[in-house]
Amino acid sequence: MLCKLAWGNVRRAGRDYLVYLLTLTLGVTVFYAFNTISMQVDIAGIDEKGLAQVMGSMLGYLTYFLAGVMAFLMVYANNFIMKRRKKEFGLYQVLGMGRGRVATIMALETVIVSVVAFVAGIVLGVGLSQLMTFFTASLFKTQIANFHFFFSAHAFNLTLACMLVMFVLTLLLNLRAVRRTKLIELMGAERRNESIKTRNPWIAIAIFAVGVVLVGVAYYRLLRDGFPLTATDSKLQEAMNQFGITTAMVTVGTFALFLGLSGMLIKLLQSLRGVYWRGLNMFTVRQLAAKVNTVCFSMGVIAMILFLAITSVTCGMSIANVMNENLERYNPVDVSQTYVYYTPETLDYYKEYVNPSEADRMVLADATVDLYAAWHGERKSADNNDETGKKVNIADVAGEHVQIDSYLSYPLGGSGPSVVAGEMCKAMGEKLPKALEGSNADAMGLYVTPASQYNKLRQMMGEEPVSIGRDQYLLTCDMGGELGDLYTKYMAGGHTLTLGGHELKPATDKSDEDTAAIANSAMGSNPGTVVVADELLSQLNLQPYSSNLLVNYKQGMDTTEADESIKYTLLDNLLVDGKEPGSWGVFIKRSEMYTQAAQMNGMISYLAIYIGFVLVVACAAILSIQQISNVADGSRSYRVLAQIGCDDRQIRHSVMAQQAVFFLFPLAVGLAHSFVALKVIIELVSVFGDMSIAGTAGLTCAIFLAAYGGYFLVTYLMSAGMVQAAIATRYSE
Repeated sequence: MLCKLAWGNVRRAGRDYLVYLLTLTLGVTVFYAFNTISMQVDIAGIDEKGLAQVMGSMLGYLTYFLAGVMAFLMVYANNFIMKRRKKEFGLYQVLGMGRGRVATIMALETVIVSVVAFVAGIVLGVGLSQLMTFFTASLFKTQIANFHFFFSAHAFNLTLACMLVMFVLTLLLNLRAVRRTKLIELMGAERRNESIKTRNPWIAIAIFAVGVVLVGVAYYRLLRDGFPLTATDSKLQEAMNQFGITTAMVTVGTFALFLGLSGMLIKLLQSLRGVYWRGLNMFTVRQLAAKVNTVCFSMGVIAMILFLAITSVTCGMSIANVMNENLERYNPVDVSQTYVYYTPETLDYYKEYVNPSEADRMVLADATVDLYAAWHGERKSADNNDETGKKVNIADVAGEHVQIDSYLSYPLGGSGPSVVAGEMCKAMGEKLPKALEGSNADAMGLYVTPASQYNKLRQMMGEEPVSIGRDQYLLTCDMGGELGDLYTKYMAGGHTLTLGGHELKPATDKSDEDTAAIANSAMGSNPGTVVVADELLSQLNLQPYSSNLLVNYKQGMDTTEADESIKYTLLDNLLVDGKEPGSWGVFIKRSEMYTQAAQMNGMISYLAIYIGFVLVVACAAILSIQQISNVADGSRSYRVLAQIGCDDRQIRHSVMAQQAVFFLFPLAVGLAHSFVALKVIIELVSVFGDMSIAGTAGLTCAIFLAAYGGYFLVTYLMSAGMVQAAIATRYSE
């Protein structure tokens, strides 16, 4: 009997349950589909060891967090349903049904809705996961050789566990509400609407103005200072403090905007008398002003969440695209090995903070070493399964190779670089790119390298050598973007450089980007190098900074086999007269960088879309529930409007106008915050490479607007139905 009653209630109150059911179904669909990543990776032919486990683990932990967000949302939605049905539950008790039986009916209704949502979500999730396999293959740049239908028990169990937690939480809150609410409150719930108060319009306008000022000043500070990512170590804490102040200002300002929105709306539209007195505009404005006061905090939270979602998704995916687009330029050879020389600062650091005994065997480098000679010969290659190691020889795989030595632009024992980007900008009368202002990159200055090594690298890359005279220089940079443009403009302008007392003229009018990489890397290895004649460099006695050995495998050699043969190469410490002039740096294979970049792009894209979509759905669902609740509370007002002669079309327009404001204002504020933040991020990234967010922003907007706009449409249709039902009901007190 109780089951039949519960099922009938769900069918009859289907419209009330629609948003709850829709959101729960979407949550189950997304949770299941994204947590099948390990199986998608296998089917997509991505054979990178451990990738499926890493991504599966990351998305699993993220799912728990997002499930908490969804649980909060479900509780919020359930409160609306309870509010709508309090009179019904009170009537059950008046007819003699005990609270225990009422609670049982509620539990059964919750079970029915949860099961329907779970089944529908799993069905949709299984279908979506099949489609996402092709998306996964495109992200990781692989081909699907053997596609087959799959079902993930792990994703199913994880989704079921999250659903059970949300179900139990919702059920407990429902039972608590029934047990603690008095019968008189249940029966009078429909007449007991929320107390509506409007603030003094002038006070509200003042609060709104404060919010505008705070947000405006925060925008200015962020555009001026940027993010504290590139600050020098000495200024990092101060930069973080200033960024914290900016964040606090934009947060407080956002909430102040919505707190004062009601008074601003009233005064603005009252000043437009032709608009204010037209149709139901006066009623609409008063309704907006009253409701904004009660939901201003949640609107501020929604605006900030939308800002975070839009910014993180757009920025994360765009940076990943930048990395992929420049991979070929960043990784010019099959394998590279870096060796970093000790400087006076390094020796002082070891003596003071690390281990003085280690510093005793370290020596200040006064010359570079031959890395190929250090690599040549048999070396130990130990892996985790074989501690004894095996013998390998770089000569077995090495074909063309070149060593690029980089020097600091000051002599041995000196301090302070003589060639820095900031001084170059001053010479041209331009501002230094913001990402370099006060950064470690600008403080270290540009590197210096000999022309013979540079030209040998060009020949390896199939390019003609460049003639550089004793009194000439050439600037190279593999990062492109504003940094490459800066060097090109400096050379094209005929500006000279002073190095060790020698004044040098540009050898060409364009900075080299295509053959400028001095090591394999993910984001570029050469932020700026001055190429000079060998005979001049030998006279300058500059401080060695690093050496990079760039090696291509022998022609016709299988890249996979060559990579495997030197995979675990361990190099002994280089000794010069029994002392160490430096230490081995990174050893990078081009194939590894391509794989890592694909993995990073895939992980960033998955995490960004997953987080962004769930957060946007949460925001849209909260707004939807708020607006439907507002319409339910104001049903008698719409009934009165109909009785005094207002036609249905005017009433529906009033409802749509109110809901459009509540949906669009947080979105507009979130978009404004995102626009400013993305502008700063683009300026930061463009120093090191061209970053275009058009494609990513378009995809992000399409996904978000589909979810956000879909909820707005559902909200309006449900609200219009509720208004029609209220108008059709005979008014009685």
